[in-house]
Amino acid sequence: MNQQELEALAAQVGSLFEANGQKLVTAESCTGGWVAQCLTAVPGSSAWFDRGFITYSNAAKHEMLDVEFDTLNTHGAVSEATAAAMAAGALCHSQGDWALAITGVAGPSGGSPDKPVGTVCFSWAGAEGRIDTQTCHFKGCREEVRAQSVEHALSGVLRRAQIMSA
Repeated sequence: MNQQELEALAAQVGSLFEANGQKLVTAESCTGGWVAQCLTAVPGSSAWFDRGFITYSNAAKHEMLDVEFDTLNTHGAVSEATAAAMAAGALCHSQGDWALAITGVAGPSGGSPDKPVGTVCFSWAGAEGRIDTQTCHFKGCREEVRAQSVEHALSGVLRRAQIMSA
């Protein structure tokens, strides 16, 4: 997806959240705030977007989102456990009803045999306590991995919010 398509997807998310009277919060690592940028590109987003946390370092994940160092040391920054903790922390430290979190290896370096470049972990959390996680393995350069991550995160929260509002 290109930037215009990502922003159109963000607008769909915004329409649903505004109709439901809900707020969204983001916690991003490898995407560096790209999801929040897409969301805030939508006019009127302050009605349904609460805030975004950019927690690139482990220290930031711990300080801003209460991700335990034990989680980071045991599972790694790129893990579903860390993504879930990021989403839960984002909800705890915001006025959000839903949170999405992204942590991954965008490349071109930083990968390992267990977590190669393109490995991205996601979490979506709702105020009702439900937390979903998923790991994807994207192909492409750094920009492509990050764009695919933004699309997947937005599509994921849209799908989950549609199910809960049905």
